[in-house]
Amino acid sequence: MDEVSKIVKVGPLYFDLTLIGMVLLTCLLVFLFVFICSRNLQMKPKGKQNVLEWIIEFVKNILSDNLSKKEVGNFHLFSFTMFLFILFSNIIGLILKIEIHQNGEAVSFWKSPTADPIVTLTLGALTILLTNYVGIKKFGFKKFFNNGYMQPVSFLLPIKLMEDLTNILTLGLRLYGNIFAGEVLLTLIAKMAHAKGLISYIPAIPLEMIWQGFSLFIGAMQAYIFVTLSSVYLSHKVETEH
Repeated sequence: MDEVSKIVKVGPLYFDLTLIGMVLLTCLLVFLFVFICSRNLQMKPKGKQNVLEWIIEFVKNILSDNLSKKEVGNFHLFSFTMFLFILFSNIIGLILKIEIHQNGEAVSFWKSPTADPIVTLTLGALTILLTNYVGIKKFGFKKFFNNGYMQPVSFLLPIKLMEDLTNILTLGLRLYGNIFAGEVLLTLIAKMAHAKGLISYIPAIPLEMIWQGFSLFIGAMQAYIFVTLSSVYLSHKVETEH
C-alpha cells in the first residue's frame, strides 16, 4: 500500500500529524461513548446503559479468568480503557478513507491508529512496563526480581529478560499485522472497483461490505486478545505462586 502519512518536521524531530490526529480522535470518541452511555444511570438498566454495563462485565470476566478476585478490581479500569481504545482504533479506519495526492504520493489523513506499528508497540511496551511496575510495587524489587527472573534456576535470567521483549512484540505486532492487513485489502478492493468502471464496480460493492463486516469482527477479536494476553502477563507478575 503506497500511502504515507502527513509528516511535519519541527527542528530535528518529525511528527506524524495523521497518527497524532487519529489517536486524539479515538480518545475523544472513547470519552464521548462512556460519557453518553453513563448519563442518567438507573437501577434497572436499559438501552445505552446496558451496552456500557455489558462491556464492563465482559472485561471483568476476562480478568477473572487470569487474576485472583482481589486483583481484578485493581486492574479493571486500565483493562476497560485499553479494550475500548483498541476497539475504537481498530474500527475507525473502516468507516472512512481520506487521501490527498501530493507530489505523486497518496497522503493519508484518516486511518486506524492501530494500523501503525509505533502505536501498537507503544501499547505493548506500556503494558509490560506496567506489569513490572505493579509487581515491584507489590513485592519490592528484590523479591520481585528473585521470583520473576531467578526462578526456578538463576541461569535462566537472560531467557526471562528476553521474555519481556517477546511479550511486547507479541502484543504489538499481532495487533498491527491484523489491522494493517485488513486496511490494505479494503484499499485493494476499492482500487479494483475503479479499475474497469461499472463492470468491476458492481461486484466490488458486496465484496467490500463482506470484508468490512469481517474486519469489524477481527477488530473486536484483536481488542479481546490484547486484553486477555495483558491479563496473563500481569498475572505472572502479581500472583504470589509465580
